[in-house]
Amino acid sequence: MKRTLLLLLVLLLAATAHAQLGLKAGINAAVLDGDNLGSTSTKYKTYYHAGIFYEADLIGPISIQPELLYSLQGSSFKDALGNYNAKLHYLNLPVLAKVTVGPVFVEAGPQFGFLLSKDASGDLSVSSSGTGPYSSYKRGDLSLCAGAGLKLSNLLIGARFNAGVNDINDVRNVSGTNDPRLRNRVIQGYVALQLGK
Repeated sequence: MKRTLLLLLVLLLAATAHAQLGLKAGINAAVLDGDNLGSTSTKYKTYYHAGIFYEADLIGPISIQPELLYSLQGSSFKDALGNYNAKLHYLNLPVLAKVTVGPVFVEAGPQFGFLLSKDASGDLSVSSSGTGPYSSYKRGDLSLCAGAGLKLSNLLIGARFNAGVNDINDVRNVSGTNDPRLRNRVIQGYVALQLGK
């Protein structure tokens, strides 16, 4: 992973002559979903994200775009034992390959997330089978991102789907078996402003 980040840094430095900073903000439709949830249901919650990005031209229509985003994510849980809401505050670093043809662009790449803090509300329930919602989450999150949008001069309008790859549940139940595996799923809509062009 260190070599990959170093390579990305070198590519960014090589492309600084054709780079642009920008600001972006938008809404999140977020859920925590996964395996071994049993009778527990999860629902999307509406949150938001905001941050900065840096687009560096590489070859022709291809560019690379790292971003630094504050993102509020989480889910609403419900089972026979109660209701529970989780709000997870992340600092996310997507590193996206981007292809722009005319006003249309597509983008895809990995996203590395660090959990800053969490908020919980409702009745926390833990069932004997271990399928209830929990309140402890791992600090690191890895997602794969893909999206598309329109570039209208300095204004960008886009949508993106972020699919969590790793299990972020950090709680084991009483028996230690059948622990739910929770992954972030986030649908984003955003507007962005590129500076200096």
